[in-house]
This record gives sequence, structure tokens and C-alpha cells, in this order.
Amino acid sequence: MDTSKSKQEWLENKLQPAIKKAPEREEQFLTTSGIEIEDVYTPDDHQAFDYNQALGYPGEFPFTRGVQPTMYRGRVWTMRQYSGFASAEATNRRYHYLLEQGQTGLSVAFDLPTQIGYDSDSPNAQGEVGKVGVPISSLEDMEILFEGIPLGKVSTSMTINSTASALLAMYIAVGKKQGVDPSTLNGTIQNDVLKEYIARGTYVFPPSPSMRLTTDIFHYCAQNLPQWNTISISGYHIREAGSTAAQEIAFTLADGIAYVQAAIDTGLDVAKFAGRLSFFFAANTNLFEEVAKFRAARRLWAQIMKDRFGAKDHRSMTLRFHTQTCGHTLTAQQPDNNVIRTAIQALAAILGGTQSLHTNSRDEAYATPGEDAVTLALRTQQLLACESGVADCIDPLGGSYFVEYLTDALEEKAREYIQKIDDLGGALRAIEQGFPQREIQESSYRTQKDIESGKKVVVGVNQFISPYPEITGLLRVDAAEAEKQRQRLASLKARRDNERVAQALNNLKTVASSDENTMPAFIDCVEAYATLGEICDVLRGIFGEQEEILVI
Repeated sequence: MDTSKSKQEWLENKLQPAIKKAPEREEQFLTTSGIEIEDVYTPDDHQAFDYNQALGYPGEFPFTRGVQPTMYRGRVWTMRQYSGFASAEATNRRYHYLLEQGQTGLSVAFDLPTQIGYDSDSPNAQGEVGKVGVPISSLEDMEILFEGIPLGKVSTSMTINSTASALLAMYIAVGKKQGVDPSTLNGTIQNDVLKEYIARGTYVFPPSPSMRLTTDIFHYCAQNLPQWNTISISGYHIREAGSTAAQEIAFTLADGIAYVQAAIDTGLDVAKFAGRLSFFFAANTNLFEEVAKFRAARRLWAQIMKDRFGAKDHRSMTLRFHTQTCGHTLTAQQPDNNVIRTAIQALAAILGGTQSLHTNSRDEAYATPGEDAVTLALRTQQLLACESGVADCIDPLGGSYFVEYLTDALEEKAREYIQKIDDLGGALRAIEQGFPQREIQESSYRTQKDIESGKKVVVGVNQFISPYPEITGLLRVDAAEAEKQRQRLASLKARRDNERVAQALNNLKTVASSDENTMPAFIDCVEAYATLGEICDVLRGIFGEQEEILVI
């Protein structure tokens, strides 16, 4: 039997005759980033491949194969289901339930008023209290949220950005009330305001003072919360807005570069803070591109920290990241398909080496997840961890000709974007000029056009359409919950020491107007039971408010 001795020989002697007899599908084989996929990949596609330079070993530079030497053979990823709704009491019950079901970390979703610095009784909060997360207006709410949950033993992630300083201060204060030394607190604050200007929109203050608040957290945590991840630089929301995989890498790492430079400019040594930076990515359904995306991001960040910022400690070069499966891929049509989509996306995150993972629920295209749906989402992670075998070998796709090709290609595309951003003056200047916003909008538009034309198949939406039963058991937030929240806030304001509140807020005004670190003043305010809205009103008076950046 004749066998091909090279890829070219196989293409000419085997593939082309086969295609003449039975043509390939009439479509372009492309990833979301526009990378053309060839029929097959072989050593011929990696002529200049250097194992040590491109891959190395797990836990060693450039960390392509993982940031820990043992990866999941030592401990599987943290299972962290994002949750928050209705009230602090209701969310607390959900947290206790999830921990009982085997969740290994908490992830707090805050409602929209909390995200943009309004109390639940503000006219600006009307109709939004408790709708997309838990309402937190004061330390009292935070105490209820974590009642019965020992903060010294659990890792908590808080998805909060513009108001991150105040929420972190509340978390520290709750820990102190539980008798937990702040130096032992373990968790992550998202604290990534740049992506808000790019993709999400829950900003409050202009970029410059927002960056000051971010770096104040870096400084404070370096001295007082050494186990706390001071930022979760987010590509997730960039991807949810419609970016490609390559854009997700590039815009996220460009934001990361801006934060590192801002911290250095305030006098922080890289070794003092870089090890507590973390990242947050989306997991989409194109399995191999997503695996390659995570590997390329890890390698590229290691090189950026080493070459651009002179990092010497390996921990300062490691890209540790949380992953959430893609919400925008969930469909209201045939919602059971969402279980399968989520399983594929979770598998991509695990094969790509994530440190923690949230799996979306089948009913999220309709509402905040119900208890049965969120349990099934958690079970998806547990099945992958315990029954699939994917946690047994470190980077099992490493060395795949196809995956290594995609990893290289995505890294190159991301580098090109980062160079464009550098040429524009960095991430902040690029955002002000609307560059990443335009790129994401154009990518999102192309994808939607492909769906509408049928070029991109969405099962159950534009192909393979069939009737499906009405989904039941949806979680609905009772409007009465918002009224209870307003009443609790009124009660708090009536019984607290309002003179102490005024003094704390006046001190925050003084500190925020100076070059002092703001975190101690935030802690004083929340411990006096000043509300989030009162705190943010002080800052609005000093910093002003950011208007929408128009992209033309």
C-alpha cells in the first residue's frame, strides 16, 4: 500500500481525487477570528517549531501548558456559579444551597443600581432593584448576604467595577465582624473599569479618577490583603459584545498593560502587585479555537510581562483566569440545547487550563436561573471533573498540530491588535477614540448577518427548527422585594449614628481630593453604615460623571 511521504504528496495524490468524487461542504472553513482552517495539519505546518520556546512545561515560562505544575491533578478548578437576585436574604439562601451541592467558591452578581452607585431607594433605581443581581446599599446588606458563610474559609469573587472600592471595603468589614483578619481573606474583585467604557457601560466616573481608584486598591491590598486578587481583567464582556476570539485576547491584554503601567506610574513595584492580577474570559462554542485562545493568551501575557515590564518572578508573568460560558450563545428557542452548548464551552475552558469556571443555565435566555437549572449547570462541571477524564492529564491537547497552529495564529492576530493600540497611545487613548468599540461592533454585525443569511448555523434558530415545550420553573423577582429593601434602608438611616456618617463622608471627600490612598476612607464610611449612594455622591462631586463615548 502506497503511503504519502509529505502533506503536499497527500494533498495531490489522495485529497484532490477524493474531492473530485465527493466535494467538500460548500462553506468557508473559518474560525470566529477569520483564521482559515486547512483540511489537515501535520509536522509540515510546524517547520520552525521549538518546543521549549513555544510550549515549555506546565508551571514554567511561557506557561502555554498551564500556570501550575500539577494543574487539575492536584486540585480541580474552582466551581464558582455566578449568583445574585431579589434580595440579600434570597441570595444568601442560594449561596448556602450551592455550597451544599458541591460548589467550591462564591461569585456575587450585583444589581444595576449597585453597579453604578445608587441606593435602592434612589429614583434612578426604580424598577431595577434586585433584577440582575443582589442589591447592596450598605454594610447591613452585605452582612445579611454572607450570614452563616465563614469568609476566612471561602473564596469569593465579586463582579463589581466602578464601585469596587466600596464593595471591597464592605467585604473587609464583614470579615472583621466575623473575626477574620483581612490578610487571610481570599477572593477576587473585578475592578476593571476600562472594559466598561469598551463593552458594558456600567461606569460612573471618568477614566482618570477611575484608574486612580483601581490603583489605590492595588496599593492597599499589596500591604493588607496579600491573598486577594485585586483585579479581574475581563475579556468576557468584550466577547459578549460581539468580539472575535483574537479581539478578546488583544483588547483584554491591552487593558491589562494599561493597569500595570498605571500601577508602576504610582510607584508600585511589579513584583508587589502583578502576582495578584487575574483575568476573566468567555468560553464560546468553537471548541478548538477557544482552547487555543486560552493557551495563546497565557503565552502572550507572560512575554509582555517579561519583555515590556521586566518581571522576573514567574508568578508576575502568569495569566490566571476565571471562565464563564457564553451567555450570548444561549437561545430562547429549544432551551435544552443550551445545556449542550454550555457543556462544550465548559470543556473548552477546562482543556484550555482555566482556574475557575461558571457554567450558564438552560433558562438564562428567559430569566435569572432557577434552582433546578443552576443545579444542572453545576452538575455539568462536576461530571466533567469526575467522569470525563479531562482533569487527569495536563494540557492534553498540547502538541496537537491543529491546536498549536491555532494558538500561533491567534497570538499573531492579537499581537497585531495590541500594536495598533500602542500606536494610538495605549488602551485608554484607543478607547477614547472608539477603536476597540468599532472593531467589536463590526465583528458583531458580521456575525449577525451570517446568522440571518444562514451562513452561520444556530441549531434550533435558523436550522433544525422544531416545536419545543414551554419552559417552566422560571425565577421571577417579586416587586415586593424592592419595597422591603427600601424599608430596610430607611430603618438603617434612622438608627445609625448620622454624625459619625457625616464625619466619615467628609473625610472621604478630603482624602479623594488629595493624593492619599482612598481605601481606608472607604472602610471608615462603610463601617459607619454610610450607604453606597452617599459614598458615590461624594465622589461624583469631586470626580464628575462620565458621559457615553460616542463611536462614529
